[in-house]
Amino acid sequence: MKKERYLRSIRLLAECFHAFQQISDTNVRRLGLTPPQFDIIATLGNTPGMSFKELGEKTLITKGTLTGIVDRLEEKGLVVRTSCLEDRRSMIVRLTAQGENDFQRLFAPHIQFCKQAFLSYSDNDFAALDHELAKLKQHLDEALAGITPCSNT
Repeated sequence: MKKERYLRSIRLLAECFHAFQQISDTNVRRLGLTPPQFDIIATLGNTPGMSFKELGEKTLITKGTLTGIVDRLEEKGLVVRTSCLEDRRSMIVRLTAQGENDFQRLFAPHIQFCKQAFLSYSDNDFAALDHELAKLKQHLDEALAGITPCSNT
């Protein structure tokens, strides 16, 4: 019985994630960007820029994919790459003035759009959700820490 309950909960969690992602992605496309492009602009917004490594860690986009997305954003005039002063081998990606304007123009309305699905949530509902998600994340982090990575040797 417990196993069935686990599977039902995991499926519901995955369904919620996918539904939210569809809502968000549909709106982002209406704004004229791909979801990864929006993710980069949102991550760089209100920052002086960041290295590819940092940007990849914050967006969870792999380095190879990240390079292509940054290339396309650069072609649109939304980001620029500069050499890092401390480490010339490292590149810093930052928003251009146009990119910062797009961030200011698009980010808050996108958040408002995505919030629509949560309008019936009370502060208590959010507190309960936060509590359970934090507890789940802690358990997942602990389980992940106990996993030994596979080696290909």
